[in-house]
Amino acid sequence: MAELVGLAEGIATLVRDGDVVALEGFTHLIPVRAGQEIIRQGRRNLTLVRMTPDIIYDQLIGAGCARALVFSWGGNPGVGSLHRFRDAVSNGWPVPLEVEEHSHAGMANRYVAGASGLPFAVLRGYAGTDLFRHTANLATVTCPFTGEVLTAVPALRPDVTIIHAQRADRAGNVQMWGLTGVQKEAVLAADRSLVTVEEIVDALEPRPDAVVLPGWTVSAVAEVPGGARPSYAQGYYDRDNEAYRAWDAISRDRDTFTAWLEALAA
Repeated sequence: MAELVGLAEGIATLVRDGDVVALEGFTHLIPVRAGQEIIRQGRRNLTLVRMTPDIIYDQLIGAGCARALVFSWGGNPGVGSLHRFRDAVSNGWPVPLEVEEHSHAGMANRYVAGASGLPFAVLRGYAGTDLFRHTANLATVTCPFTGEVLTAVPALRPDVTIIHAQRADRAGNVQMWGLTGVQKEAVLAADRSLVTVEEIVDALEPRPDAVVLPGWTVSAVAEVPGGARPSYAQGYYDRDNEAYRAWDAISRDRDTFTAWLEALAA
């Protein structure tokens, strides 16, 4: 059964320096508060993994938490670039950042392989791109039945996955609905997992199309109301578009970002 913990305790227990860490969420249910707690606790040398790193990854990179990023798209959705990400890649500030780029399909299949206990996944993607020249974790395999040459990507097994969801019960069973992306697969692929939720309830009410993660698949659950803001949590609050626009100005300048970082730590 998943342990019910406070957010600070969950991060302190489950996220360690040098870990491969996935904070998944596809525009929705992004674990922003958990990511900021990683910053507060000063974790270092992390390999950050996510299909679509946005402003919380910009914050983690700018805070010096990351040594590498594995991803398939990165940006401030609806606004533009991630300036702390760009500064780390271009100028090594605050520390150099290694990047490993994949397609969306490649990343999703890597999570599925990890969740399935398989060593790699096979797909028809990447053909015709130059990612083979820039990404070491790609190979080709020949189908033993048809002779077709396909792309192979290694399973992705994070040390720890962190996601946000709407609800959990007191036994640690997690319920999420709406746009859920690869959160389920990312949790099942990981050695350890932390789920932050809007609320802990006595019993989960059945909902159409909801994803339920049984408590035995999750290491810990923390009740963190508003834990996805400024992204949205369907049924709880809307996306704060102004916060995404404001981040563009904060992140463009190192001094302005450093002041923001000091305020976060206060």
